[in-house]
Amino acid sequence: MNDGNAADRVIQDLRRLVAAAGPGARLPSVRELTARHHASPVTVAGAIRQLVAQGLVEARPGRGTFVADRPAAGHAPDLSWQTVALGARKPGEREMQALLALPRPGAIPLTGGYLDADLQPTAALGAALARAARQPSAWQRGPAEGRDDLRAWFARETGSGLRADDMVICPGGQAALSSALRALTAPGDTLLVESPTYLGALATARAAGLRVVPVPADHDGVRPDQLAAAFSRTGARLFYCQPLHANPTGASLVAHRRIQIADTVREAGAFLIEDDYARDLTIDGDAPAPLAAADPDGHVIYLRSLTKSAAPGLRIAAIGARGPAGARLRSARLLDDLYVSGPLQQATLELVTAPAWARHLRTLRIALRDRRDALLTALHRHLPDLVPQLIPRGGLHLWVQLPDGTDDVALATTAAAEGVSVFPGRPWYAAEPPAPHLRLTYAAAPPDRMDEAVRRLARSV
Repeated sequence: MNDGNAADRVIQDLRRLVAAAGPGARLPSVRELTARHHASPVTVAGAIRQLVAQGLVEARPGRGTFVADRPAAGHAPDLSWQTVALGARKPGEREMQALLALPRPGAIPLTGGYLDADLQPTAALGAALARAARQPSAWQRGPAEGRDDLRAWFARETGSGLRADDMVICPGGQAALSSALRALTAPGDTLLVESPTYLGALATARAAGLRVVPVPADHDGVRPDQLAAAFSRTGARLFYCQPLHANPTGASLVAHRRIQIADTVREAGAFLIEDDYARDLTIDGDAPAPLAAADPDGHVIYLRSLTKSAAPGLRIAAIGARGPAGARLRSARLLDDLYVSGPLQQATLELVTAPAWARHLRTLRIALRDRRDALLTALHRHLPDLVPQLIPRGGLHLWVQLPDGTDDVALATTAAAEGVSVFPGRPWYAAEPPAPHLRLTYAAAPPDRMDEAVRRLARSV
């Protein structure tokens, strides 16, 4: 029996009855609907719950199901006054909504920032959450900065660069970044960023009223000479950076630049926010230690999220800093959320300390390599001029340069009509982009769909 089809039949049947009956009319019982549609009682009850949530029917315990009262007819509400009361819309919202938009039904996704459902450790996550939910202590109020043992795990991941007391648990990397910018800056301050950089960082900075200044980067990461010039010219005291498999380009800071960048930040008396989102997404070779591991004087603000390497629903991250900066971060998080869900923290700790986590990361490494290589093979076959010069050694994306004069935003719209979703490069720049690009994600579609995806993209190009 196909429960999905049965539920649809029940819903459509009840909709017809609701449309034909008046408010308060009794509808068929669960037993009648079960017999009529050859569905299970659980399926029928679920269909009724959907219609209750939509306000079409009313379930009265012990009496049955009835047609819900319809709102009295009248003039549509006038909400235009809110335009004046709210003022101008904050910048960055539209781009973030586009970034999180789901692909159209039937489209092959070459966009998105999360793992395909097939790559997520859902069984291990479910088991960990079930164990956590059965522990009464998980439901109690814990420390505002997060569980000691979970903070200690995140601290160890920095390579002894930070201690557990330096860390604070956050509901995802975006929340951690937002808190950091508000804790360490004031409206009107300058934030230096790599160019291009993570769209979410640009949107958050602009919403916080910061002046965003881009610093050029190439295949070896941000350029130290340009960073030093930007500090000198702007007087900025904060630099946002993704040293490992940067989003969107996939570039990583090479060894000699890591030293130069650290020296530049120190000489400027500034902070560097190290967004280490891709620590678990390395495909080729071994990832270098975080910049925070070699930061004795507290210039690095370290941010690490597990959402990208696990599942979108695991909204757990940590941010850490030494000295007064760490104290300000902890205060900002307290004002934002009080504390993060105890069961989710407990489940996260159980997940990352279990053998299943290491197995997941090994499997993920192989799967991401297969998908990246399948996408590259498809580009070589159908769009050889778009094969990127930089083949990322990790992360989730390829950064593809388009021919001069191409409208990347229009191309993304055309590609969507052809049945493949891609993301334009323009929103990833804090200023005018030097060339048109697309960000192509290889983590959201299986390898056997890459050839067809690029074939559809080729028709758009």
